[in-house]
Amino acid sequence: MKVLIPSALRSYTGHGEVEAGGATLAAVLADLERRYPGIRFRMIDEQQEIRRHIRFFLNGEQLRDLAQPLPASGELIIVQALSGG
Repeated sequence: MKVLIPSALRSYTGHGEVEAGGATLAAVLADLERRYPGIRFRMIDEQQEIRRHIRFFLNGEQLRDLAQPLPASGELIIVQALSGG
């Protein structure tokens, strides 16, 4: 599956678009971690929850659960909210 990486995480991948596989969102993130060590921790916290500032969209629909089944093909978009003061 095609995964679009936000600019804040491109230091891990070196690219704005990468490939990853897995039957669930958790499996796709594990595959990304295997290929790009350290990237998963930027999206998933110590309690195995999606971090507040991260959103995942598959073909335009937001994913909220790491156990969400995913099709073999499609486009996963990772969005990282910006904050500041």
